[in-house]
Amino acid sequence: MRTAVVIGSGAGGATVAKELQGTYDVTVLDAGRPYRRCTLDRHTIDLVGRSRVLRVDPGLIRAPYPALRVRRTDDMLIVRGIGLGGTTTVATGNGVRADDDLRAVGLDLDEEFADIERQIPISTEHRHRWHPITRRLFRAADDLGLAPMPTPKMGAAARCRHCGRCVLGCPYGIKWDARRFLDDAVARGARVSAGTRVDRIAIEGGRAIGVLTGGASPRAISADLVVVAAGGFGTPAILERSGIRCEPTLSVDPVLTIAARLPRSWQCSELEMPFVVRRDRYILSPYFDWLSYVVDPRWRHPPEDIVGVMVKIADEGGGRVDGRHIRTRLTSADRLRLEAGAGVAREMLRGIGINPETTFEGVLNGGHPGGTLPLTPATAASLHDDRLPANVYVADASLFPRSLGLPPILTIVALAKRVARLLRDREGSTDRGSALAPCA
Repeated sequence: MRTAVVIGSGAGGATVAKELQGTYDVTVLDAGRPYRRCTLDRHTIDLVGRSRVLRVDPGLIRAPYPALRVRRTDDMLIVRGIGLGGTTTVATGNGVRADDDLRAVGLDLDEEFADIERQIPISTEHRHRWHPITRRLFRAADDLGLAPMPTPKMGAAARCRHCGRCVLGCPYGIKWDARRFLDDAVARGARVSAGTRVDRIAIEGGRAIGVLTGGASPRAISADLVVVAAGGFGTPAILERSGIRCEPTLSVDPVLTIAARLPRSWQCSELEMPFVVRRDRYILSPYFDWLSYVVDPRWRHPPEDIVGVMVKIADEGGGRVDGRHIRTRLTSADRLRLEAGAGVAREMLRGIGINPETTFEGVLNGGHPGGTLPLTPATAASLHDDRLPANVYVADASLFPRSLGLPPILTIVALAKRVARLLRDREGSTDRGSALAPCA
């Protein structure tokens, strides 16, 4: 059986590994370790926030929360998950379909989304157990004519405990994350190597022959196929180190939370992002911003007394991954979109009795990177860019034509399923004796 190396175990990597194992002998390489959720209780998190240590260096958050990495750029904090399961483990489990831009370049993923629905429970059943503060915010948004909609959640949503720990790691195993698919791949015979950082793809004669790992004990791992799914930050870094140029079009979906003091609101114990309001290239959703709580001095109140509304925008792109550095750039249009969203968020808070002048902002952060190897009408059918060797594919948000401004996990899984399907079909034609045609 021919061999495949999949770099990354998040939404894209775990999906490809699950779908390819059996057609290929799959090895998954991930720079992170097995996932460990944040187990600190609310009181201890409160002490961490009041200590101001993370306000000096947000990167130290990895001490209490090993799966999270935070770094500063000129414009914002950059957040990502490191470990098996990737960022899906620290996400809110939203199952939102966001493929309009892919359709615009000619990619129809209807079949893949239908397949996902057969494999992952996705529902809005959580709405029946919303806390009072969520119901009040929903009514406020509805009264403003914003057409709020409950957010589809991946996992056993009807059994959600509404504990508020979605991004800290679901303690009840209710939220779906990519480790479910990774476990399926292992059950079928795939191997997973955690703590293995890939330095670059080894290329000879225009074809990949495997990968070279970094760290204290570098080694070469041979493969007939390489699928890069190391995330919107990791993938372009690996490709650039391999001599494959990426585009300076990195987008990160910046997030800004508008918050206020509301005694005993207990949003900190509610399901994150229970409903969503969609506007022009941005969304709003109720959100207790744990990151802002521990790094931003404006969030000085007890967590049970803070209520917030997230603004997430689809940014214009223009960032890049430069070696180990992430460069982001907010345009004037991005800033105007953030201001517009913040204004609507304050109106939602006004609707539950809060004076907009008493609101305060969270820390601007980005955590949905992508778009550095964007699909075009010329590459939508093959999902393969000419600059890649014929036996190297990308299967993550790097393929997005532009920023979504929406939760990306479901769409990444659909993209990865299509990549895997193309590779299975291609391998099947090879088994029947056909020549191995270029994929570009």
